[in-house]
Amino acid sequence: LWAKGGAGAIDLASAVVRCCNNEDSPAATDSSKDSDGFRFLYDADMPIKLKIEAIAKQFYRAASVSFSDEAERKIAQFTKSGWDKMPICMAKTQYSFSADPALKGAPEGFDLPIRDIRASLGAGFIYPLCGAMQTLPGLPTRPCFYDIDIDPDTGDIVGLF
Repeated sequence: LWAKGGAGAIDLASAVVRCCNNEDSPAATDSSKDSDGFRFLYDADMPIKLKIEAIAKQFYRAASVSFSDEAERKIAQFTKSGWDKMPICMAKTQYSFSADPALKGAPEGFDLPIRDIRASLGAGFIYPLCGAMQTLPGLPTRPCFYDIDIDPDTGDIVGLF
């Protein structure tokens, strides 16, 4: 794809369109799908745990999902706060459908451990942390550039560190 730029993606795009229009696909016969053939893996009204399990089992092909005590506590807190209707965005390694980066590719029948669950309220989703997955810190409420300036006497930049 990348070697030919946009022209390199024409075959892929055509294949995606063919798949989306395939009347014989399982999604096309599912009564829960929209008129365009799209359907979610879970209903928005499902409990948080069931949404996570739907993603893990139907998409990642996990046999089971285990939740840490911290994740269980957060699920109860988020549900009590009314955040349980938000969609789920899984935070996991990019190297595997499992949470184990050494288990490359698309393994099946594994347990997907949910270590913690966090909410991104501004963006409107919940993100479980699978296994040892780490996240980057977000931006502060007051950007640091407010503290950077040029000293008019010396011309030095101040406030960087």
